[in-house]
Amino acid sequence: MDVRAAVLSAPGKYEVQDFPYPELQDGALLMQIEMSGVCGTDKHTYLGETRQYAGTPAETDTPFPIIQGHENVGLISEITPTAAESLEFYGRPLKVGDRITMCPDIVCGSCYECTHVMGYVWCENSDCYGNSYSSADPPHLMGGWAEQMYIRPDTFVYKVPSGLSPRVAVLAELMACTASLDKLKEFSSYAIEGFNSGDTVVVIGSGPLGLLHIVKADMMGAGRIIATDLSEHRLSFAKRCGANVTLNVSQSSAEERIHQVMEMTRGRGADVVLHMANTPASFVEGIEMLKRGGMMLEMGNFADTGDINMNIHRHICSKNIRLIGLTNHPSTGYGPAMDLLERYADRYPFDDFVSHEYALADVDEAMRMSMDTESLKVVINPNL
Repeated sequence: MDVRAAVLSAPGKYEVQDFPYPELQDGALLMQIEMSGVCGTDKHTYLGETRQYAGTPAETDTPFPIIQGHENVGLISEITPTAAESLEFYGRPLKVGDRITMCPDIVCGSCYECTHVMGYVWCENSDCYGNSYSSADPPHLMGGWAEQMYIRPDTFVYKVPSGLSPRVAVLAELMACTASLDKLKEFSSYAIEGFNSGDTVVVIGSGPLGLLHIVKADMMGAGRIIATDLSEHRLSFAKRCGANVTLNVSQSSAEERIHQVMEMTRGRGADVVLHMANTPASFVEGIEMLKRGGMMLEMGNFADTGDINMNIHRHICSKNIRLIGLTNHPSTGYGPAMDLLERYADRYPFDDFVSHEYALADVDEAMRMSMDTESLKVVINPNL
């Protein structure tokens, strides 16, 4: 029996291919994909922006051909006895038919980052489903844009709560990324630092990652939340997620937006700016919006998207800012993320995050739609 998958053979070029049904090594399992999200990283790869973790020991370049898809939810279709007993992250037994999600990052467990940075997968030798494995190499099915996905024994796997549908559970990886706000909380030793209750928070970029950060900031007690984006559609959705004010980037200049933030904060600036846009162009704008001693989080530019010019004195030193860069989410964040998705289901529009579903044969159209301002979370559904 063959397994169908959408393969990116080169930037901008997809084709559906058949692969042999894999034989499981001891400790592995096979997941029948229900939904797999199109992530910003996938868009970068499609456009040929393939370098990740640039300048670090973990620097990688995409190995083509590749099956993308690392935001995955599905059902266990086959499992080895060892995996049934030991693979689940929280120690729960697994069986065929269980709905699961997984952390896409596989770590070595022995490098400096693995032994010193708890929770976050900053491994020097890490690999990532949907990013690191060529579909030309067995077992081939190492990404979620396929009917079946091979899950290695060294993967972090999580059972999905019974109250979460696949449409919401597919957000688990993105919601785990919002542990970044918990990281900002750790810096709140002084009243003017970190992320404190009642703070003004600006979110630059209201795609799915930005929208879930708006949700999390609202959950954590932010005061005023200001969202920016090119799309009025996404900004309208941002208000449903907890944003109080929206600024349309296509209808205003950077100077106008900075002025509006200053006016809303009595000239001080925002306490926290979350840069969720996958372009460096608005990075300096975010710093200009910050108050003196404010904190900025950069998560949007996961791939190498180029350089910007900035004045170190004006933008860093004289403002006394705290600048935090995060390129990953914690493997420890999936349980809390899914608990929050389930607990707050009646308060936030999680069921509406998935705006478009596409079959494997339509992955190219799905990718283009994910870059359209009228989309939210675009997913691949191999069962269509």
